[in-house]
Amino acid sequence: MSPLLQVKNVTKKYGGLTANNDISFDVAENEILSVIGPNGAGKSTLFKMIASFTPTTSGEVIYQGERISNLKPHIVARKGVVRTFQETTIFKSMTVRESVVVAQHLRAKASLAGYFWGSKTAKDDVTAFEKYADELLEFLGMSEISNEQASNLPQGSLRALGIAIGLATDPKVLLLDEPFAGMNHDETMNMVNLVRSVRDERGVTVMLVEHDMPAVMNISDRIVVLNFGEKIAEGTPSEIQNNEKVIEAYLGSVDDEIGM
Repeated sequence: MSPLLQVKNVTKKYGGLTANNDISFDVAENEILSVIGPNGAGKSTLFKMIASFTPTTSGEVIYQGERISNLKPHIVARKGVVRTFQETTIFKSMTVRESVVVAQHLRAKASLAGYFWGSKTAKDDVTAFEKYADELLEFLGMSEISNEQASNLPQGSLRALGIAIGLATDPKVLLLDEPFAGMNHDETMNMVNLVRSVRDERGVTVMLVEHDMPAVMNISDRIVVLNFGEKIAEGTPSEIQNNEKVIEAYLGSVDDEIGM
């Protein structure tokens, strides 16, 4: 069975700086794959290239057998590869429900003029978007806060809203950027269960960049490890935990510690 998504020899250079160097890995359908590494390892740059927010210098990203690297980001999202963000800034002036409704306009059937003049197609779009928003918020356990202003949400609910906004575009691959950042243990475990249910109940393949190692080890089917822009390891959580290169990247070598 062919991989759902392939990262093939991807390199990103900014002048003389190489942010990612010749990175390759596959993502299987219905997999949860985490990308980890120390600060400055190139994780966020890699995600930006997969979602086509940043062009590759060389290499390519293949989705369902089609090259998607260097396309317009909204075209990649429409094809089914959607990236969420640490901050949902543009939605904070809206309610939770309004945010999820607006996020669906990527799938709109009506034209901009149709929305301006209130065409039947535009009205049908809005009705469908509102119905789907209610369904998503119920699935995510957010119905009770659907009318809350997004700017008033606590950290855990704001992260869940980011996932709701991503799911509103009906993705096949969801790229989560630090979904557990700033959470306490209980909030993190709730979010772990939520992300897992997105995969198990909605059939969405999940990739995530994350620093919370207990959460990563709990949720991941496989893990890709970056260090200084290069892939140094790939495997199951247990394989990664026992990988000497990974341990050295995070903790430093004995030689480093004694100053040799």
